[in-house]
Amino acid sequence: MKTYLIKTPSIISRIYSKYIWRFSTNKKDVYLTFDDGPTPEITPFVLDILKKYNAKATFFCIGKNIEKHPNLFKRIVDEGHSVGNHTQHHKNGWKTSVKSYIREVEMCDTIIHKFTVSDKKLFRPPYGKITNKKAKEIIKRGYKIVMWTVLSADFDSKVSKENCLQNVLKNTKKGNIIVFHDSLKASEKLKYVLPQIMKDFTLQKLTFKAIK
Repeated sequence: MKTYLIKTPSIISRIYSKYIWRFSTNKKDVYLTFDDGPTPEITPFVLDILKKYNAKATFFCIGKNIEKHPNLFKRIVDEGHSVGNHTQHHKNGWKTSVKSYIREVEMCDTIIHKFTVSDKKLFRPPYGKITNKKAKEIIKRGYKIVMWTVLSADFDSKVSKENCLQNVLKNTKKGNIIVFHDSLKASEKLKYVLPQIMKDFTLQKLTFKAIK
């Protein structure tokens, strides 16, 4: 049984208004985001597709994956994409103590700043799960907590690649933040969906922006 929503209801974004769910803009901008990388089996493919369309995106990276694949993380940064903190070990914010969770964030932050001097501090909680107390501590440390407008469901083995594509095409509007995963689990769907998304949105004159 599916326990998530493809499109975030506006009431949720109003209740949790300290988080970023979408951007208000008159321009035809959309914000592609990729969670859980870098992963050598799929992140290079993503970067190649983005480069083909001169598109910028935001990668919420797991610290341990950056440590394993530093050259791949460096490529993300060097090609002008934004990077964000996704904890060191992809921790569930509902099942981790405040102290342990903040330590996870700090560990990932240290790894990120080995490879970039950017002062941007973006954070996305793994699984989208975080408590108010943890969020306050993270915001206090200068982070923007970035959620999403549209969830592709590329991580869900029960969702076909065709349905994954339609999740994005049918629900995305200008200013929306879209979630994909540059993970091994999502790779098959992403290889099918991302090229078609890029082609379709380009025909719609949408512009792909990184979150700053």
